[in-house]
Amino acid sequence: MRKQTHWLCAALILSFAVSAAAQEYTSRQEVLQNEELRRDFNIQGEYLATAEGHSVGLHLIADGGGKFRFVAYVGGLPGEGWKRGEPRVLGTAVLDGDTIIFDLAEQRDLQPPVDSAKGEVRGTITFPQRPQGERQQGEQGARQQGGQGQARGVPVRIETPASGERPAFVFEKQNRRSETLNQRVPEGAVVIFDGTNLDKFRDGARINEVPVPQREGAEQQGQRRNQNTLWAEAATTAFEKKPYTMHVEFMLSYMPQARGQARSNSGVYIDERYELQVLDSFGLEGRDNECGGFYQFAGPIVNMCFPPLTWQTYDIDFTPARWDGDRKIANARVTVKHNGVLIQDNLELKNHTPGRRNEGPEPLGLYLQGHGNKVQYRNIWIQYKDWEPLTQAVPLPAEVTQEATVAVAKAEEEPATIEELQRNSSSSAPRVQFPRFRYVRQR
Repeated sequence: MRKQTHWLCAALILSFAVSAAAQEYTSRQEVLQNEELRRDFNIQGEYLATAEGHSVGLHLIADGGGKFRFVAYVGGLPGEGWKRGEPRVLGTAVLDGDTIIFDLAEQRDLQPPVDSAKGEVRGTITFPQRPQGERQQGEQGARQQGGQGQARGVPVRIETPASGERPAFVFEKQNRRSETLNQRVPEGAVVIFDGTNLDKFRDGARINEVPVPQREGAEQQGQRRNQNTLWAEAATTAFEKKPYTMHVEFMLSYMPQARGQARSNSGVYIDERYELQVLDSFGLEGRDNECGGFYQFAGPIVNMCFPPLTWQTYDIDFTPARWDGDRKIANARVTVKHNGVLIQDNLELKNHTPGRRNEGPEPLGLYLQGHGNKVQYRNIWIQYKDWEPLTQAVPLPAEVTQEATVAVAKAEEEPATIEELQRNSSSSAPRVQFPRFRYVRQR
């Protein structure tokens, strides 16, 4: 008990220290209007370079005050050329005016190690200048379009010189979007949240009302879309107990001073029992407690987490566990695409995630965990599917067919569970996977 008390006190102290230091920003406008934040935020992100026929992806993760962590991916960006287990270079970086200094601290999976991937590399950052006409829109317009004189649609560039075996690179910032972002609700689907109401949620859910900029003729043409979002810490009413496809869009907060699990933490609890992690895991390893992972079950096949304050998508195919009364006869299964890329492939969920709802036959819905952070959600819908058979039908040997016929005839006289029928059958006959039901006498 004393040891547990010490751990609890330490956790509370650490939690207070982190929360006191880590400011949470929930919109781009909030960040871009802050001169101290704007430059780091504009530099943070995904970059891509090609040299001598080879692609290299780059993640720059802002840690505040002109400091960054970085990951260089040999082959391209995750999900677009680079796969888990392929070579990477990791390290830290710091700004010095228009120069960014990379400290190549560590190599991962580089065989053999590359000498030129060690030491220090200086890169020059270029923020493309906006055209003269755009400059006249004023300081506010510049901030909304990225600040630092950045033109909309024109990427930030980082150029690094050649050195030894390493060629010169020109990294251009990428702004990837999920192929399912803003996906329309399919016909027959059930809308859970479209920004207009909380009819499908239990008490406690809260809408974040987002002002929509007026565009001439947009309303008349039916093009104005509700932009209201849903704050994390919300639970829906129960869904039907059947398989479904679910679409969820979420946006992580920008928290450059936070680290690890304190950095924009949330979770999508499928069936209120199985947590699909939501976390600012941009540039991290892709573990089971990071974005796209199922805690204690599996990390994502590839870490597809985009930078914070970018809308992201989960597309989830979920099959609930099957129950015979209070006895589970089949585990739940889930397939997940994160930002359009497969990250969980028919994963078997053998138990519930600790800390929420235990497994059971009763139907439940969706729980969006808050975890103390202001993660936002929108455009949530589900589409039900029919159950698939537990096992596929296969031709049975003649002796098994005869034995099963006799067993069914006996069951008509004396009802029995199929497990009892199997126990009583001849041990010499091949074992058969029978359907999960009870034979009963027709009256």
